[in-house]
This record gives sequence, structure tokens and C-alpha cells, in this order.
Amino acid sequence: MKQSFGDRLFNVCNYIVFGIFTLLCIFPFYYLFIQTISDNSLSASGQVTFYPKGIHFNNYVEVLKVKGLSNAAIVSIARTVLGTLGTVIGSAFLGYLFTKQKMAGRVFWYRFVIITMYFNAGIIPWFIIMMNLNLTNNFWAYILPAIVSPFNVILVKTFVESLPEALEESAEMDGAGTIVLFTRIVFPLIVPIVATIAIFSAVNQWNSFMDTVFLMTNDKLYTLQFVLYKYLNESNSLAAIIRSGQGMENIDLSKMQTSTSIRTTVAMIVVIPILLVYPFFQRFFVKGIMIGAVKG
Repeated sequence: MKQSFGDRLFNVCNYIVFGIFTLLCIFPFYYLFIQTISDNSLSASGQVTFYPKGIHFNNYVEVLKVKGLSNAAIVSIARTVLGTLGTVIGSAFLGYLFTKQKMAGRVFWYRFVIITMYFNAGIIPWFIIMMNLNLTNNFWAYILPAIVSPFNVILVKTFVESLPEALEESAEMDGAGTIVLFTRIVFPLIVPIVATIAIFSAVNQWNSFMDTVFLMTNDKLYTLQFVLYKYLNESNSLAAIIRSGQGMENIDLSKMQTSTSIRTTVAMIVVIPILLVYPFFQRFFVKGIMIGAVKG
């Protein structure tokens, strides 16, 4: 189809605007990365801006040796995987149940779940509840509260309502129960919205650290984000510890750890995993949100 001059001009302007916007989104990650692989003395003095100088990868080697980082990575991966699975299964099944007219008290329970999006008791009552449930210094404190997410329930419910009812009716005539209907008929059809809420949940679980601040005093349950938070506040002293472990004799000043190298390297280590996971789910994202948010 032949385009007019106005259409071509509009497309060019779109490409330019969104290209600039994309570069603005990517540049912070690029800037963070080049700081981690550049000469540490140049990085600390602000001389590294658009391209790396004095490239080396010693920062990653040294930071990965820091006590507690590997254990925190395991905790973060475990909470992200288990938390995402719990949220996906819990929210998807509950959202499906809310579409069933025969569910007892369906309207009441749906409104009961949704109202929690708008009202909460605050941090102190939340902490008291978690303490009374023995969820302080307990790994399950990361998993159980996130199983039911009102927003995700709404997305799944609206998505399921857009499916043809005849699919379930024919399966019910063959004797399928609620669990069979959900697992074999409905769930394969709602993969786009499931992938969408999986993205939301995984990013939230991976980035969360305030629950660690309030609930965890056992350092074996610290998450990677909480360790990053601590290291950002203690980067000067941590850099001194690493330098002392290396020994000051014959040390390469370009690779000597500084507060800047510690902050940027730990931040990059935390960011990389979620950046690698996101592209695999991104193709489901737009379809899931559009169908899950608008019925019909």
C-alpha cells in the first residue's frame, strides 16, 4: 500500500522519538555496566562516561567472594521461583472460580478480595499479624502473603470471561469436574495472562527487600536485594575489607576496589538475572494485558 508523504513523515518521527526513548531506557544499564568493567580509579573519579576505559572483570570476581552474597542469591532465586508459582496458581485458580455462577458467595468473596487493593491496616498491624503467624525469620513469609494478588485475580477473571462458554459446557457433559476443567481446558487457553502475572510476580519478588528489613534478623534468610541495600550503605567499609584481603603489596591500583566499584558491580549482579528472564515472557505481555483488561 502506497503511503503519502504525511504518513512517511509520521512514521519517521515515530521511529526517532521511540528510538530516543529506547536509548534513554537502555543507557542507565549500559552506564552501570561500563563502570563495573573500567579502571576503578577512573570510575571513582567520574572519568568513565560513554565507553569503558581500562577494561577488566576483576570487580565481579572480587564481589562474588563477599561473604553472604551467594547465600542471598540462593534465597532470592528460591523466593522468586516459589513465589511466582504460588501467585500464578493461586491467582489463576481464584480468578477462574470467580467466573463460576455456582460458587457459593461468589460476589461477596470477590468484593472481599478486591477491597484489599484500596485499604490496608498499615505496617504495624501487618507486622503484628506476621509475628503472630510465626512468619518472622521464616522463609515462608516471602511466599504465603503473595499467593493471592487482587490485581492478578481481576486480570485472570476478565480473561476467562472472554473465553467461549461452550468449551467448558461440553467438558462438563463428559463428566469433568472443576479441577479438570481448570487444568485441562481453561489453563492452556489463559497462558498469555498467566505469563503476564508471572512477569509481575517475578519482578516484584526479585526486587522486594522491605519484608526482609522488617521480618528477618537471620542473615541466612537475607535476599540479594537486601544485601545490595546493605552494601550500598556500607560500600566504603566493604571496599576496605576487600582491599585488606587482597593485600596492599604489588596491588594494581586500576583494579583496587572502591565504593563506586562495589556499588555498581553488586547492582549489576542483581539486575542481570531479571533482565535475562524478561525477554522470554515479553511476547505474552501485550496480549495478556489487553485481553485481561478489556472484555469482548
